[in-house]
Amino acid sequence: MENSMKKNQLKELLGKLGPVLALLVLMVIVTILNPNFIAPINLLNLLRQVSVNALIAFGMTFVILTGGIDLSVGSTLALSGALVAGMIASGLDPILAMIIGVVIGGVLGAVNGLLITKGKMAPFIATLATMTIYRGATLVYTDGNPITGIGDSFIFKFVGRGYLFNIPVPVILMVIAFVLLYVLLHKMTFGRKTYAIGGNEKASYIAGIKIDKVKTLIYALSGMMASVAGIIITSRLNSAQPTAGQAYEMDAIAAVVLGGTSLSGGKGRIFGTLIGALIIGTLNNGLNLLGVSSFYQQIVKGIVIIIAVLLDRKKK
Repeated sequence: MENSMKKNQLKELLGKLGPVLALLVLMVIVTILNPNFIAPINLLNLLRQVSVNALIAFGMTFVILTGGIDLSVGSTLALSGALVAGMIASGLDPILAMIIGVVIGGVLGAVNGLLITKGKMAPFIATLATMTIYRGATLVYTDGNPITGIGDSFIFKFVGRGYLFNIPVPVILMVIAFVLLYVLLHKMTFGRKTYAIGGNEKASYIAGIKIDKVKTLIYALSGMMASVAGIIITSRLNSAQPTAGQAYEMDAIAAVVLGGTSLSGGKGRIFGTLIGALIIGTLNNGLNLLGVSSFYQQIVKGIVIIIAVLLDRKKK
């Protein structure tokens, strides 16, 4: 009996540490193949690249924990980024424009939540539809062309291209978001409700949890995270691209799954999502350093996702 308990504890520990070990092994392999990987300038560049995917994936973690999915995050990123760029170009204060952009992202996400809770639509179908709608709205708003002439606002440039204590600002924003959402998910009632809904929605309803309200707020949170990522990209490029964010939902879902969150909901940690985002980023960065074609990179990422999902099924 005691040996069985120890084995179960060991399995649980390996399950939690699995993503971290995978990241360390991947970093060692890439470093052996190309020592330039561990150069400080490359590591900072890696973290800056990871920050956008991590922000989206943090919001996606909440969604997947409830057993849902959000395919619209890439389109939300593009639309909110375009709207912010348009507001700044028209003379609106950049800080106010960015705040409005995040609110718009929350509203777009809440629409997903309402379609799922009140409209009784499957999350995949609802967010697939809004993904198309939001992308179309972006193309209509921009007329299919990039929005330039945003101006030289220090604050706006600082968000995507600035440094604080020699650390890229997007990385600092990622860390702040991680800490806030970690507390929300693991230390507050809202997080417990999120896990409860994903674990057993019927039991959660009987326990008095307002499922529709919680789900709508979670999808709104996902939209807000996507809009923050969109603002960072717009700031970094100093323009809003109507095609921004394409396929970003796939990288975000991959980061969540690689981090150990179950696609069926109820199990997972936001720390695991951060590690998953770092794995995806390290994979992309390493393949670039090794001169691997972007076409082959897509194949490799797809294989990694398949392995992660199969491991998730095996654990269950």
